[in-house]
Amino acid sequence: MRDLTVRGRCFLAAGLAAVICGVQIGERDFVRIGLLALAVPLVAWVLVRRSERRVWVRRDLSSLRVEAGDTAQVQVELGPQGRRRTGVLLVEETLPEALGAGHQFLVDPLEAGGRTTLHYALHARQRGRYPVGPLHLHVSDPLGMADLDEELDSSATLLVTPRTEALPRIALTGRWAGAGENRARELLGGGSPDTTIREYRLGDDLRRIHWPTSARTSELMVRREEQEWQLRCTLLLDHRRRSHRGRGAASSLEAAVSAAASVLRHLTAQGFEVRLVTAAGRAGSPGWHQGDRGVGLQQQLERLAVLGAGTEEQLATDWVDETQHGGMLVAVLGHLDDGDRRTLAGLASAGDAAYAVVLDVAGWERHAPTHGAGLTHHHASAGPATTDLRLGGWKAATLTRDGSLPAAWQELGR
Repeated sequence: MRDLTVRGRCFLAAGLAAVICGVQIGERDFVRIGLLALAVPLVAWVLVRRSERRVWVRRDLSSLRVEAGDTAQVQVELGPQGRRRTGVLLVEETLPEALGAGHQFLVDPLEAGGRTTLHYALHARQRGRYPVGPLHLHVSDPLGMADLDEELDSSATLLVTPRTEALPRIALTGRWAGAGENRARELLGGGSPDTTIREYRLGDDLRRIHWPTSARTSELMVRREEQEWQLRCTLLLDHRRRSHRGRGAASSLEAAVSAAASVLRHLTAQGFEVRLVTAAGRAGSPGWHQGDRGVGLQQQLERLAVLGAGTEEQLATDWVDETQHGGMLVAVLGHLDDGDRRTLAGLASAGDAAYAVVLDVAGWERHAPTHGAGLTHHHASAGPATTDLRLGGWKAATLTRDGSLPAAWQELGR
């Protein structure tokens, strides 16, 4: 009887009370009314339990990946699986808070073999990976005496990448690095004829086969039509909990992730091969992406979408040995203590040039809720940090809570 609504339970209680009172005072009319009141919710409960509830569901999203602040369209199709007609269905789509409130639809009875299509919009508020669904099905009688709630096993996953901003083009310094698996041989070849030769790949033009080298190496080798050069950049994101202030979507960590995503997208569009590293260092950080830069960009954005606050105390530097082979360094930083500043001073010479966007996290701390400690509870100002970084060989700019990331990026080019 747990499927009875409040109205159904009230009818049941009133009917039982009327029957008891009618028996006590000898009033048959009271007994009849009581029996009728008892019968109505019980019959409704039986009808709801016997109604067609086997429903198939198919959910389609306009995109499985959206940027924070954007909207995705959802289409849900459903219909009866059995041969009987359904009753009136109340369909509820459950959503996490980051995607907005859930949606409810009242669906008219569906004939066997029929279907209906529901549409609604998802508003992605915060980066992350979120389930869309499952669908809850409420079956009730016309009088509202009984309500059966069933969860349909159907859900999809939406990836929300960080919000990005368009950045202006500035003068950046980076060392040209060869792409492809033969770079080590090129660097050691000293300008030998083999510097324009690589292994044969399926699909290569057979006319480009270099037969003398193929005979010498016992492998098919082809001539390159042009050198494969590419600018490299390591993007360092300080995601440590101790370095940021605020909570949730309004925290400085979210602003830092958004800034890193903007820099990542901008540099990739400018032809850079970008490797993302965090305060955790080499752990969890992929190497240089080989191949389509667009694919590498999406992989990095997906990683940023699910990146949480780190528990590290210090900035790891175990990735520096790779960066020293060429490229520049761009860092997005939060609060820096004396140890962090010494570490960053040493990193300034790890690449051809070092650029830093330092968040003035004190601004996020002032706007954080007064209850709780937020991400951390040290007061800080980015002013002295940028000064120390500049003295250590970095080009540094400060980003405040209400400041403009494009303006801070523009400052790095001056």
